[in-house]
Amino acid sequence: MFSGLIEACVPVRQVEERGDGARLVLPAPGDRPWEVAPGDSVACSGCCLTVAEVNPGGEMAFDLSAETLARTWFQELKPGLPINLERSVRLSDRLGGHLVSGHVDGGATIVAIEDSGDGGRLFTFEVDPGLERYLIEKGSIGLDGISLTVVEPRDRRFDVAVIPVTLKETNLGTARVGQRVNVEADMLGKWVEKLLEARFGSASEAG
Repeated sequence: MFSGLIEACVPVRQVEERGDGARLVLPAPGDRPWEVAPGDSVACSGCCLTVAEVNPGGEMAFDLSAETLARTWFQELKPGLPINLERSVRLSDRLGGHLVSGHVDGGATIVAIEDSGDGGRLFTFEVDPGLERYLIEKGSIGLDGISLTVVEPRDRRFDVAVIPVTLKETNLGTARVGQRVNVEADMLGKWVEKLLEARFGSASEAG
């Protein structure tokens, strides 16, 4: 379980194809204490991955399944691309963002970026078809692992106001129009939807 508060952003060091999957190698952040061990869970741009190996220099290796590659933008991984990192939360930690599982529901594309005039930027995203039902005004959403707040949802599009510290600490600081991000909808909304479907049927069945 994660909170959507990014701890570090690091460049991809290596990507190696392994059958239908791949192995991703990332450096440990060099500007802060960082401890992980094989078997630990780390959210990598919003995708919960298990640490497969840690070398003496701190490099971390993760194995990506075919399902992970299909569900995320990780088919486009290459050395140098920035990846947001968050280690799993402890039960004693403050929950400063929202409950994030690291299970990616789909993707979104950045369709516009504007200077907000206060050092931040206003991003407009368009989610994949089917995810728009989770876009609620002032609701939470995970984008590349970052806990953000939905503003003015319009069908599949919505805005997000990104403050300067988030631009500095995450990959949104170098993001460009057309770039893909991993999306995780608010899990509370998904649970409510599932429970209502079990009792009343899906919206398509009701229609």
